[in-house]
Amino acid sequence: MKMEDIAKLAGVSKSAVSIALSGKPGIGAETREKILKIVKDTGYLPRPMVRAGQASGVSNTLRFVACTNSGIVLEQYYKQPFFMELIHDIEEQCRSRGYSLLFSSVHTGDFESAVAELEEGHESGGIILLGTNLTARQVQFVAGKQPRLVVLDTCYETLPVHFIVMNNVMGAYQAARHLMDLGHRRIGYVQSHSRMHNFDSRKKGFLSALGEEGIGPDEELLFSAAPTTFSAQEELKERFAALGDRMPTALFCECDYIAISVVKTLTELGIRVPEDISIVGFDDIHEATVISPELTTVHVEKGKIAELAVSTLVDMIEGGSTVKTKSLIDTKLVVRQSSRAI
Repeated sequence: MKMEDIAKLAGVSKSAVSIALSGKPGIGAETREKILKIVKDTGYLPRPMVRAGQASGVSNTLRFVACTNSGIVLEQYYKQPFFMELIHDIEEQCRSRGYSLLFSSVHTGDFESAVAELEEGHESGGIILLGTNLTARQVQFVAGKQPRLVVLDTCYETLPVHFIVMNNVMGAYQAARHLMDLGHRRIGYVQSHSRMHNFDSRKKGFLSALGEEGIGPDEELLFSAAPTTFSAQEELKERFAALGDRMPTALFCECDYIAISVVKTLTELGIRVPEDISIVGFDDIHEATVISPELTTVHVEKGKIAELAVSTLVDMIEGGSTVKTKSLIDTKLVVRQSSRAI
């Protein structure tokens, strides 16, 4: 597949395809979207553009690396809604800048040897590392193998590495504030069995909001759930059933996966959402708008995270930037049908 073939399929000129791939102005939004859709559907990768960094021997290929385990980031992480949407945005950002993107996954059990093999086998221009469940030592190891590194989804303030993370404290604070503004005071918290930086920060934001209203943590209203299943969960069902008339009037869930699972669990118990209980999630994945009722949730700016990650790597490659940054991307609450006033 050549650029001429893409142009023919889109019914445009070769120069229009070039403009769309480079991200430059000069064509309409509809034309650009049409071209990029064809590019995505065909799997076309543009011939690498000659950049300042590439001229000095730096690869035009960026690598996305995910460390998988049995907790949060599964072996088929690229099929998990949140990561799937994030990867799509990263891929688009790379393509618009003339870089290709390699996808790699390594398992927690042989992390260091696997990462070393990746760079020895095909050295990249830089790495975007999904650091969801990584330790500081593991992040530092990757930085030693590839200094042009951007880490997503976690942050270690003491490491001289670029980190980009969503504002988890803000998001959970917004969720709790929303429920209290609706009149809820007996608000439960559904947390993930598997812990990570993001979830701990969300819990901090949630408790901070409740504390402003003089509401302290209540162990009876703390629930645990598997974070990567959409189906009803037996453990949750037993906990909810045991509470009877002491059930909370609202629940905040650490991620949309959990929130959707909670809705299905409550439905099996004959508890209606939002008539009997309000639900708020976190992440705003596509499935949040498919479930009934549509999920009130915290929107994560995945497109902005992707844009910042790729532009940071490109700055290191082409401009030789050495100043490291820690970036916090704010969230916003999206109110749908799963929450209502008490």
